[in-house]
Amino acid sequence: MIDFKENISASIMNAISISNNKKEIFDENEEKDKIKEYIEVPKDDTKGDYAFPCFRLAKELRKAPQQIAQEIQEKIQINEKIINKIEVVGGYINFYINKQLLVKETIQEIEKSKNYGSSKIGEGKNIIVEYSAPNIAKPFHIGHLRTTVIGAALYNIYKYLGYNTIGINHLGDYGTQFGKLIEGYKRWGTEYNIEENPIEELVKIYVRINEECKKDEKTLEACRENFRLLEEKDEYCTKLWEKFRDVSLKEFQKIYDLLGVKFDAVTGESFYVDKMDRIEKILQEENILTESEGAKIVDLEDKGLGVCIIKKANGSSIYATRDLAAIKYRAETYNFDKCLYVVAYEQALHFKQIFEVAKYLQIPEKCVKGLEHVQYGMTRVATGKMSTRAGNVVKVEELLNEAIKRVEKIIDEKDANLENKKEEAIKIGIGAVIFNNLATTIIKDQIFDWKNVLNFQGETGPYIQYTYVRTQSVLEKVSKIPNADEIETELLTDELSNNIIKLIYSFNETLVLVTEKNDPSILSRYLIDLAKKFSAFYNENKIIVKDQKIQDARIYLTFAVGKTLEIGASLLGIKMPNRM
Repeated sequence: MIDFKENISASIMNAISISNNKKEIFDENEEKDKIKEYIEVPKDDTKGDYAFPCFRLAKELRKAPQQIAQEIQEKIQINEKIINKIEVVGGYINFYINKQLLVKETIQEIEKSKNYGSSKIGEGKNIIVEYSAPNIAKPFHIGHLRTTVIGAALYNIYKYLGYNTIGINHLGDYGTQFGKLIEGYKRWGTEYNIEENPIEELVKIYVRINEECKKDEKTLEACRENFRLLEEKDEYCTKLWEKFRDVSLKEFQKIYDLLGVKFDAVTGESFYVDKMDRIEKILQEENILTESEGAKIVDLEDKGLGVCIIKKANGSSIYATRDLAAIKYRAETYNFDKCLYVVAYEQALHFKQIFEVAKYLQIPEKCVKGLEHVQYGMTRVATGKMSTRAGNVVKVEELLNEAIKRVEKIIDEKDANLENKKEEAIKIGIGAVIFNNLATTIIKDQIFDWKNVLNFQGETGPYIQYTYVRTQSVLEKVSKIPNADEIETELLTDELSNNIIKLIYSFNETLVLVTEKNDPSILSRYLIDLAKKFSAFYNENKIIVKDQKIQDARIYLTFAVGKTLEIGASLLGIKMPNRM
């Protein structure tokens, strides 16, 4: 498929060279990539299909943007088979693409590509995505839901673009909280039915022991001692910890099954416990480990990052040390190009600290540079921040099941005889919840509200699913989908059709942008735009008509929309229903 941006950027570079008497102003390859990056898609269709802002070149060329635009326009040599015309508006150069060529390129690519929008740009590159990471013996709440669906979407998209992608669930299965849980279980374990309701009962114990710790310092000390014993592989403490972990994982798997989320590795903090001494030794070799009040630390004050504790004064480890051990292990095991941590922005300082310390872990430079914290906003309930200790968390399993029940109720009211009602309700309910978490820029905070989560009107997951179902309903009315080379391309150059074609053409570019920004909401907004544009087309045009050529063109356009919506939604983790 023709890369129109590539063609335009090459033409601009050539024009700049001619207008400056072939004087080399830029590094050619580097600047060509920059120019391509600067090319925009105007929001107003009357201003061309692509626009280049000459403000970007004003500093290097020492000229006013409008003068640069006019000089480029005078010197530029365009392939008229690709670009119909260019025009200057202020400091912008607007490019108008040959519409028939755009249609032809797009529908032919749709036809020949089973996985439309995929590519091999990631071939030979290893990407780790760490996401979900629930805490053992605690509820899987809506905060964990965000990291799970964001991380799963990034995992899917990177993989679709050819990267060797490794999804890791880094469980919170270690730390002083287990000392508390062990102490609580010692005292009151027989009062709670762990086997029947594991998470719920363990939370009750955890909340209760926390209250005791507030009242009695000796209880808190006993909890700390339990964790120390756990680190020393004490048989009783280890068996209890293993029990808590096993029952928790079984409960979490129910949620992952509903969401359709899978991992390549489930390795919690405990996996790295026997690898921490090596980290301490390396940091000592690098002469950056110092002692402070009995604790071993790396002083990052000169970087404005405070102090990174490696080992507490009582000899216990801390999660920073375990994260550093994980980085070392992953660098040696996967030789990663990127390691993404999908974690809420509240942990920003923690990741800045460990990424800084990672420079001294004796790992490849590309691994150090590839460490990235993918920050997302917090999810809060109307009463404030969620807390397991306070017992005010919104549990994901309850949320997902409630979403499914509400969809079933809607189906009963509108189409009680719908086939596979439960299966369709699961797709729509889960899709609504997933899309709700990916609908806006992920860095934004969310206030949890049932009305918003399960709103099936407007710019929602169900709206995308409904549009897809509509495309399939239309396609069922014809005996076969015509071949792309049978379509008369000029029949799809009208404004409404062309708006759709341009979006479908840019699908791969949208996926690449998701990986550049590490924000799946870019794809969510794309799918909403595509659904809206198809709805506008559908409302203005009959698709099944007497003129076979017009019908074939519109049927193929409908097919292309359905295919793109289905692929895009699946990358977000959303399945398409057969009926709505």
